[in-house]
Amino acid sequence: MKSRIFLYLFIFALLIALFQYVSSKKYVEATDEKIQRLEKKIVKLQDSTEQLLMENLDLHYFDLENNDDALSYHDHLQIADLPRYIADRLLETNEKKGDNPLVPYAGMNGDMKINKIKILNHKWIIADFSDGTYWGELLLSYEIADDGSVSFTLMAHLLYTGIGM
Repeated sequence: MKSRIFLYLFIFALLIALFQYVSSKKYVEATDEKIQRLEKKIVKLQDSTEQLLMENLDLHYFDLENNDDALSYHDHLQIADLPRYIADRLLETNEKKGDNPLVPYAGMNGDMKINKIKILNHKWIIADFSDGTYWGELLLSYEIADDGSVSFTLMAHLLYTGIGM
């Protein structure tokens, strides 16, 4: 009788060990599969990140902040944040009552105001304007005087006709 109890305990322990082996093997296989999926995802995300970085560099190619030659053109003025300074002077033209004087179109559903500004270099700016319904773009040249005043000159402009709205 005693030997049968030991035999049953041995078989029971063997079954438990077999169950644990099969269970841990499935767990390890599932974990390995998950790791492989995540490694593939990491590679894909790294490629996407590199692609976005290259696109970002391309977008900033024509940008005063990344053009040392253009920035050095105005070094004598001792302005800490030159792009912000120029953008602020341009946005001040919006403060006048009525349409912005740099926008050659009259607003039909409100006043034409400059919304977005991209300072390309030490001479040119591209800007977006709108009256809330109609919109367009401006190409401006600018000059900074020694006293810090900024003058803007309209070089080209366009108004979108709203086709496709």
